[in-house]
Amino acid sequence: MTLAFVALIAGLALLVWSADKFVDGAAATARYAGMPPLLIGMVIIGFGTSAPEMVVSALAAAQGNPGLALGNAYGSNITNIALILGLTALISPIAVSSQVVRKEIPILLGITLLSGALLIDGHLGGTDALILGAVFLVLMGWSIWAGMTGKGDALDADIADDISSEGMSLKRAIVWLLVGLVLLIAASRLLVWGAVTIAQALGISDLVIGLTIVAVGTSLPELASSLIAIRKKEHDLALGNVLGSNLFNTLAVVGIAAGIAPLDVDPAVLSRDWSLMMGLTLLLLIMCLGRKGQGRINRWEGGLLLAIFVAYTSWLLGSQFL
Repeated sequence: MTLAFVALIAGLALLVWSADKFVDGAAATARYAGMPPLLIGMVIIGFGTSAPEMVVSALAAAQGNPGLALGNAYGSNITNIALILGLTALISPIAVSSQVVRKEIPILLGITLLSGALLIDGHLGGTDALILGAVFLVLMGWSIWAGMTGKGDALDADIADDISSEGMSLKRAIVWLLVGLVLLIAASRLLVWGAVTIAQALGISDLVIGLTIVAVGTSLPELASSLIAIRKKEHDLALGNVLGSNLFNTLAVVGIAAGIAPLDVDPAVLSRDWSLMMGLTLLLLIMCLGRKGQGRINRWEGGLLLAIFVAYTSWLLGSQFL
């Protein structure tokens, strides 16, 4: 089992590094192609930061580990809101001003409701994958149209400054895009093998492993992006990273996994994990609406989110050993 732990840690480290290079290369390549900064942030960076979840869940589904596939996707959403936004708000309260970000939260709420409806029968198959994929394509089409026609959004300026500061040549951008993608796949295979081996040796379900260790590990790119954005006072970018990632996880990650192999859903996924994900999304909406149109996630609210994450993770792990 020592080798499995080494594989898990090495896989997580390589996953985070390769995802970062993949995002840098993809964003710079898109910039050279003339894509608007806001669109790069919503689509390219959103896809890139969700790439670890996407590849890990796809491999887990293909290898017959549905619990790991679903646990990684939904666990990452819980981690993104409760751990990442909670920790970020504790460091620096998050002001909400971007209209695009404010519109994305109700959309995320609706998508979360849709995902719950698909889980009711305890099975995710080809039809469910098609539904999730169709909604994903519609949203991406809408995002592309909004990004191409929208002007003057605060998030657009934040992303434009962030991308222009990279100064990466086109050749280097393409190299990092390809290298990052290859290493991303290799790291994911290593991570899945290590996680499944450890789960089997300790008698822990692959669902719980996916909801905890794997979910936190694959969410590290979002954590790094949000902390950097807050340090630069780009609050909307920090929040946008999380919202974009959750949209990708709920639709694309789960949809791809279900499309690769039908997934039998543990009843606890709906009653426990989806319910918490839904509750956190609703709580985030309430926090971001604020008063008089100016939302703000303050330190007390960040502490509350972080406490929810600690309690949930402790409950999950405790249920496996008690």
